[in-house]
Amino acid sequence: MTSKIVRPTSKGQITLPMNWRAQFKTNNYLLNIEKQQITVKPVYIEEFEVGGFEEVVFDADRDNNGKGVPVDEMIKMLKKIK
Repeated sequence: MTSKIVRPTSKGQITLPMNWRAQFKTNNYLLNIEKQQITVKPVYIEEFEVGGFEEVVFDADRDNNGKGVPVDEMIKMLKKIK
């Protein structure tokens, strides 16, 4: 196992070292936080796409200034895209 201490940028972003990213044939990563641990796993979107199409319905950072939405609001959003 390889470890490295990194510091976030002024925007709170961290960078995965290039030689680490090069080990995976993807630019997509799944981040998971559980208690005091963050895990980063490579994700191969092709495995999740249906018919080669992917659509992000809601992104809290993009769509709501980083805040979540109540369940009833999410249901309304999903009904609109049917």
